[in-house]
Amino acid sequence: MKKNNGDKTLPDLNLKAARRIFVVSDGTGETAAQMTKAAMVQFSGQNIFFSRHKNIRNEIQIEAILEEAREKKDLIVYTMVSPTLRTFLVSRATELHIPCVDLLGPLLRGLASYFGYEPKAIAGLLHDVNESYFKRIEAMEFTIAHDDGKDLNNLDQADLVILGISRTSKTPLSMYLSHQGWKVVNIPIIRDFQLPEQVHQIDQRRIIGLTIEPENLTLIRRNRLTRLGQERGGDYADPEKINDEIAYADELFRQNRKWPVFNVTGKALEETASEIIRLMASRRLTPST
Repeated sequence: MKKNNGDKTLPDLNLKAARRIFVVSDGTGETAAQMTKAAMVQFSGQNIFFSRHKNIRNEIQIEAILEEAREKKDLIVYTMVSPTLRTFLVSRATELHIPCVDLLGPLLRGLASYFGYEPKAIAGLLHDVNESYFKRIEAMEFTIAHDDGKDLNNLDQADLVILGISRTSKTPLSMYLSHQGWKVVNIPIIRDFQLPEQVHQIDQRRIIGLTIEPENLTLIRRNRLTRLGQERGGDYADPEKINDEIAYADELFRQNRKWPVFNVTGKALEETASEIIRLMASRRLTPST
């Protein structure tokens, strides 16, 4: 098979001798096309020309397709969620003696009988679901690539930039938000080290800070050292050093008043994430994916 222009595929045979199958859908037509091509494997040797018609929303469009298929009584295969359009297509195709195959209707009726209620009959839902899924995957991949300040070259593409000292839940919070479609960069605040200059060059409304109570952070760090088999952690779990780190971060936040600060002490990730999303919504900022 070789590609022709548009949504049509044509075998390396004489076009005049080809039999035509119209693929009709109120969505992208991809499902109907793939199902038909899969079935055609069982009918090898046929010279078939596929003509895809997508985003069909009204009877006028259907009439135009039927008129084109009328002369040679070409086969029509279709996937349409609207029972009204399905009924119209079948009725008119029958009148014109045009063969047609409903790929989706029987399945919808079977599912409706099984679940006990009618389907939504909203065209394009599968495309929307797939698009949403791939956008979340893109956000997750972006967030993983930018964890812990690893890559700052495209910081301007981030939906959120999270700043905080070590063990303030930057990474798990970033990953949770990425599952909601947010591209997140998290950058550690390290005492006596300047933040990268790129941080000050992006939209400051997309930057947030995380803080935590010293006693809670001390416990978290000590528990982590215990799990790692390192009872003596030096400055990492020293209460005095932790106080200094938090004070350093607090001063940085005070110098940058546009950065809202969230205290994560005793909070579940979901709670902090919800607060952040509400804030972004109030600023009319949404995920770019």
